Amino acid sequence: MEISGVITAIVIGIVIGILGRLVVPGRQHIGVFWTIVVGIVAALIGTAIAAAFGVADTSGPDWVEWGIQIVLAAIGVAALDRAKTSR
Repeated sequence: MEISGVITAIVIGIVIGILGRLVVPGRQHIGVFWTIVVGIVAALIGTAIAAAFGVADTSGPDWVEWGIQIVLAAIGVAALDRAKTSR
């Protein structure tokens, strides 16, 4: 993977993480770093799931892929928040 691909993955991860965090109601007790990590992981897994279903490459915006990524990020943010607050 080239450096531009890594930078793109980080930027997309930040956006996906923030959108996932906005979907989860209430205040989350996780920091910016964990939001970005969750977003990057959700973006990678979401892309793999979208590719498995054949919706990763479309002629226009990849709405289905983005939806999958945001849902995964929201699940990740909620799970991490629950894990941090249950201590």
